Amino acid sequence: MHMRTHTLSLVAVQCYCSIHSELQQPLCSSFDTQKAMARPRPVVMSGPSGAGKSTLLKRLLREYEGVFGFSVSHTTRNPRPGEENGKDYHFVTKEVMQQGIGTGDFIENAEFSGNMYGTSKASVQDVQARNLICILDIDMQGVKNIKKTDLNPIYISVQPPSMEILEKRLRDRQTETEESLQKRLDAARTDMEISNEPGLFDIVIINDDLEEAYGKLKSVLIEEIEKVQESNKS
Repeated sequence: MHMRTHTLSLVAVQCYCSIHSELQQPLCSSFDTQKAMARPRPVVMSGPSGAGKSTLLKRLLREYEGVFGFSVSHTTRNPRPGEENGKDYHFVTKEVMQQGIGTGDFIENAEFSGNMYGTSKASVQDVQARNLICILDIDMQGVKNIKKTDLNPIYISVQPPSMEILEKRLRDRQTETEESLQKRLDAARTDMEISNEPGLFDIVIINDDLEEAYGKLKSVLIEEIEKVQESNKS
């Protein structure tokens, strides 16, 4: 799930929120629905590895510079060499993370390889407060968790045209072992199945033709994009 931070770090535009003191203040302030409604709606993007989310996002960010930002996830794992606290992740203790989850400070969270990961409401609000559209690249578990909140994002699923094409794309990367490839393919099958659940996504984009897929992505976001652009002019 939370490979998303490393994927998104490749994108030119990022928005970082300050880490909250573990001892002096909670992970996030109360989530004000009225204020959130006045800010740009976040965008939840989901889809299996190899579907083309990163390619579409990079293109979107190039065309609309200064419109989008990314929340920074929290994690209980230790920083890797070169990672910065508050930039790559907010590195916190398990106790702090559990407390934040218990008090409803996270819009989604999950455990992976013994470590906890999550997206705090504060990290999304900090991006919105800068009048930016916050992009959340999240797996299906995270999507369903966000559905239980009042965040009110635009839900977008990016899917490959077929399992055969997805497998070819992943093999062409030459970055996977056979075991990891099969795991990704299994996860993709589940992802593609769940994406068809009625009402789960505002739009499901089948990324067969890049131009067509990008056109669909823009069409569902253009209203929010234009609001941000107009607001920045004033």
